[in-house]
Amino acid sequence: MKLYRASPQDGVAWITGGSSGIGRALAKELASAGYTVAVTAREGDPIDMLIAEAASLPGKIVSFPCDVSDEIRMADTIAAIEGRVGPIALAVFNAGAYIPMAGENMSVRKFRRTFEVNVLGVVNGLVPTVRSMQARGKGHVLLVGSISAWFGWPTTAAYGASKASLNVMAQALKYDFDKINIRIQVANPGFVDTPLLKQTAPSLPAMMPAGEAARRLFKGINSGGFEIAFPRRLVWGLKFASIMPQPVRHWLISTLTGWKSRPLSFGRKAPRKRTETADR
Repeated sequence: MKLYRASPQDGVAWITGGSSGIGRALAKELASAGYTVAVTAREGDPIDMLIAEAASLPGKIVSFPCDVSDEIRMADTIAAIEGRVGPIALAVFNAGAYIPMAGENMSVRKFRRTFEVNVLGVVNGLVPTVRSMQARGKGHVLLVGSISAWFGWPTTAAYGASKASLNVMAQALKYDFDKINIRIQVANPGFVDTPLLKQTAPSLPAMMPAGEAARRLFKGINSGGFEIAFPRRLVWGLKFASIMPQPVRHWLISTLTGWKSRPLSFGRKAPRKRTETADR
């Protein structure tokens, strides 16, 4: 039996973290393809403009606000989506938090918040969604990871570890999901041009606009394999680096990022304000 792949005729596309960045752009791509798109973001995140922009598209966008770290509300949100607009055929778990953290300035709070959103925020939606998909005999799930999942980068001790968790989670679940006709994919995008990334790291290689990243995700959802990773020129280099001997990779990353010359006070001088994004 050919493994299921979602289509607009089968039901709703649900995106978490859809108020900005990749999530927002992907919501419009899916609506352009005819999907009814349920967008989940935190209360107060700007969704009205997105809904208005999609008014002329073949599909439509509907808002279902929720904090993904709230297990009970996430289950209620899924039930509301399926009760009001239809069965979830495609679930894109995109919501995420990036809190930069230097080794000399770690905190339990930063680790906890990152994993609450990036890992448990996925689990809170994945478990009830897959339960419904299994009852229908088909479904399609996409977990949005990151290229930082492949090995450690400076300041990504929490973020990279959380995205590595999603990659391993998807790999482990695929064995059983294949048997119950639920396609699972993991996306590991490179650097995407969003206000958050410009603020935290203004100069990064192979930066791409959010719209282009969303188009590549959409293409991968429609025809891609288990992993969707882009841009290719960055992916090839990082995949090669991931198999290097660890001392060589540490030296290379430290040199390329200029981290060797950074003062130890980097973490202590950074603003105390938490840096988060609703979608990576």
